[in-house]
Amino acid sequence: MGEALPFQVNSDHVRLSVKLTPNAGRDGIDGAETGADGETLLKARVTAVPEQGKANKALIELLAKSLKLPKSSISVISGDTARKKILRIDGDTEEIATKLQALLERA
Repeated sequence: MGEALPFQVNSDHVRLSVKLTPNAGRDGIDGAETGADGETLLKARVTAVPEQGKANKALIELLAKSLKLPKSSISVISGDTARKKILRIDGDTEEIATKLQALLERA
């Protein structure tokens, strides 16, 4: 693979790095972006406000819907209050990776 991906496949879960823009005009996934530090992040936007976990909840709902996974399989493991977040997606890692790849290609 030539370009870096915003996710890593582990034995029982996929770790996804996300750059979240809250208060956006619409909910959506805007592809991937590589930062100055060389880290690749999935760009996502939600209309929710960044207070009391509303934007995180909206992000999980958006990803669950986009990847056709239960919301309970996605959790924020770091970056609760930051724009940059690390998410854990539990389930069939191969299937999740394939869905994420397709999502990036559509974005």
